[in-house]
Amino acid sequence: MKRSIQVGRDSHGVAHIRANNRVDLYWGQGFVHGRDRGLQLLLMRILGKGRACELLEDSEEMLAIDRFFRRMNWRGQTEEPLRQLTAEERLILEAYSDGINTALEKYPWEFKLLGYRPEPWTPEDSLMMTRMVGYLTLAQSQAEIERLFVEMVQAGIPESHLQELFPGILGGLDISLIQKVTLTERLVPPQVLWQLPVPRMMASNNWVVSGKKSASGKPLLANDPHLEVNRLPNVWYEVVLETHDRYAVGGSMPGFPGVLIGRNPELAWGATYAFIDAVDSWIEHCKDGRYYREGEGWLPFQERKEIIQRKKHGAQEVVFYENAHGVLEGDPTRESYYLCTRWAPGDGGAQAVSAVLELFNASTVETAMARVRQIETAWSFVFADIRGNIGFQMSGRVPRRREGISGFVPLPGWLPENDWQGYHDPEDLPRAYNPEHQFFATANHDLNAYGNIHPINMAMGAYRAERIARLLQQKERFTLEDMCRMQYDVYSLQAERFMQYLRPLLPDTPAGKALAEWDFQYHTDSRGAYVFEQFYKTLYQQVFGKNGFGEAVVQYLDRETGIFVDFYANFDRILLSEHSVWFGGQSREDIYRKALEEIAHLEPRPWGEVQKFVMQHILFGGKLPRFLGFDRGPLIGIGNRATIHQGQIYRSAGRVTTFMPSYRFVVDLAETGLHSNLAGGPSDRRFSRWYCSDLENWKQGRFKILSPGTDENLLPFR
Repeated sequence: MKRSIQVGRDSHGVAHIRANNRVDLYWGQGFVHGRDRGLQLLLMRILGKGRACELLEDSEEMLAIDRFFRRMNWRGQTEEPLRQLTAEERLILEAYSDGINTALEKYPWEFKLLGYRPEPWTPEDSLMMTRMVGYLTLAQSQAEIERLFVEMVQAGIPESHLQELFPGILGGLDISLIQKVTLTERLVPPQVLWQLPVPRMMASNNWVVSGKKSASGKPLLANDPHLEVNRLPNVWYEVVLETHDRYAVGGSMPGFPGVLIGRNPELAWGATYAFIDAVDSWIEHCKDGRYYREGEGWLPFQERKEIIQRKKHGAQEVVFYENAHGVLEGDPTRESYYLCTRWAPGDGGAQAVSAVLELFNASTVETAMARVRQIETAWSFVFADIRGNIGFQMSGRVPRRREGISGFVPLPGWLPENDWQGYHDPEDLPRAYNPEHQFFATANHDLNAYGNIHPINMAMGAYRAERIARLLQQKERFTLEDMCRMQYDVYSLQAERFMQYLRPLLPDTPAGKALAEWDFQYHTDSRGAYVFEQFYKTLYQQVFGKNGFGEAVVQYLDRETGIFVDFYANFDRILLSEHSVWFGGQSREDIYRKALEEIAHLEPRPWGEVQKFVMQHILFGGKLPRFLGFDRGPLIGIGNRATIHQGQIYRSAGRVTTFMPSYRFVVDLAETGLHSNLAGGPSDRRFSRWYCSDLENWKQGRFKILSPGTDENLLPFR
């Protein structure tokens, strides 16, 4: 098929694609994704299909990885979502796949070393990517905290402690039943999964400001997704898509067509993750390969058999037992009680494809809000249009549960009343249109107040959202430059709140003086930030270690999981309380004083000294000499968990993990372009000049401008 397409790079290396129609346009996007991010694309597909043992490395650890992805089965159940697409949308997915395959006729040399010649990319692969991106470390964090809750019950944590830590969401709790559940080992050892090139995704900020508060008179929009930045290439891929009368500029994700966050001529949009609880577990009573159902007796599971090919060993057959409650964790031939878990969007994807493709043509906030709320996975979108409207809309498939049930506690699977009763109408999801205060911000916090339903039961802390709101209330008129500066803000409202109780207790030591003089900023030279973080860790060791989980468990959760990172709001609620059952009969002043005593003689260090990290290549990271340039760094990260510029560096699952703004962009709808910087560059090719071409801008706080049709002398796309 003859296509009319122009592909080139601007002076920043960003791909510009121009075509006469949308089908050709997305062929071009597939081509640039395949050429610039072929390694990323193919590695993600290998993992998503559970073929790591076959194609990457045959080991018991990789076998566990393959079992995890086969269990999730994101590559399956694609026929129905594809049927739901319009004829044009199917053509676009096919054209996008054809573009990738044309580019991969020259596939990355790394796969030649592995002895792997890639199969063609298909529309089914793109659907699989939407599911992977919507679950991994996002919805997965909800599953992890629910699993931790079960382990807490089985460890004998008193109900009074559980009710205080998880207020209002423990409806249906049956402690004696949960204690009977047989928990198998995690299907994927945490120390293994994240050593692979799977992007860790977590927090983000976005906010939108009405033209009534803008110096230009048009709305402003800012977005900075906080993902794992110590990996190369970046998860995001910037692109400029143009037809004769329209354009879209912004961040795309290789494997999927369209601009996920960015702008077109009339509309700008940004997204953060919404902590919707769409993952539920049920307790199944199993024996002889069957499960019990009240009124129906003992029923057989559906058995899904998977064959995992291995490079060095014989193929292994794995059997997964499934029913309406999802996939069983355990062997039903052995009589016991096991968990069965389901993720609501697991068989979706069509609505995500349709919505993202329609954003190219959307021109009003209302139109965009109506479309994106149909997306199956959980996101918080903000919008602005040139007419001056702004809005917020949450998306996500939310299970309808019986009265008083949040979905957090596993319930008896044999009782029909505990089944999902369909899904809530997307019209009832949280949203806001032209709010009175003339701005709206989301930062992964609790946004239930804006909906007719309450889909969130465990959110991140509201500190970042509150800081954004505080700054946006300080001026009458804001500029694009103000938005850019805000994305680098490192003031901690969390620290401010703790310090109001801590300040009267400070000792006359260097550590105490560093805290007394601290301005609550997490700059690289801040010594108060370093001391406060040591106090904070000591505090929750005392409260949740000595009086609850046990010190060894708290150390593990702190060092090897994201529990204290993702859900610190629940823990802070207790730590800031005047009285708590977790205090073991002590007062807040007592436990703060004891924590201070432990760090009183600590030598204050600049925050930057403990905020160093290395950006590692997704395949060769840490395996090749540094001088070859596959890895970059060390770099220094500013900020912490509760600052607008999030700057978390910690060990998780056996390796260093970072959460920082992976991509920043700001839009003023008085202009035609977009201001951005990226932690990395357009290409995953180490020897390309575009491998890390935007990294210095990202470090220094400089923003480049991406605009359609402004660079008539585009560089050849090589």
